[in-house]
Amino acid sequence: MEFKIVRPNKRANCAIRVSVICLIVGGGLALLATGDFAWGEGGAPVPGQVIKGAHRTQDEGQRIYEKANCVGCHKWHGDGGGGYGGAALSLRATQLTRDQIVEIVHCGRPGSGMPHFDRDAYKDYRCYSGVTAHDLGEDLPPDAATSLRPKEIEGVVDYVLEHIKGKGATSYQDCIDFFGDGSRACEVYKNSSGHLQATGTAEKR
Repeated sequence: MEFKIVRPNKRANCAIRVSVICLIVGGGLALLATGDFAWGEGGAPVPGQVIKGAHRTQDEGQRIYEKANCVGCHKWHGDGGGGYGGAALSLRATQLTRDQIVEIVHCGRPGSGMPHFDRDAYKDYRCYSGVTAHDLGEDLPPDAATSLRPKEIEGVVDYVLEHIKGKGATSYQDCIDFFGDGSRACEVYKNSSGHLQATGTAEKR
């Protein structure tokens, strides 16, 4: 009977190879789990937790705008329209002040489909000068699917004020700022001045 002798250095090399493979695979799984990267157009990894591709990944406010699914009702351009919670108001045309928008994101809008994103709204967080859930009854705003921390609420409101409120009709620049340069969703804005037509096309992306 013959025995094959495996030298210690070969075992060590094998262990190193296995360790490296595990690190690569484990790191890839961790990357997918944490969402710290996203895949941009063309398959390139893009830093920042984003939901729909390679768009303004360094803008924390936009990340929260998507995380909270503001796009579901207010759309990516903020002009509102029909959505999951009903007909959302246009953030581009709103006359609300920063403080008013902050309170609405914290507390929702009573009697409407606008949810409250602060899990402590109507509990520890005083909404609308101390209105309680009991006071509102059936007009109590629904819970948001994703709650936000106070700092995140400030961030998303600042994003709306800087990039959406008062910006007029949606432009090609707005679109590539959101979706990323070269996005096919923005092609319609290059040669079209019709906001409604452009908006409808981009949303079908």
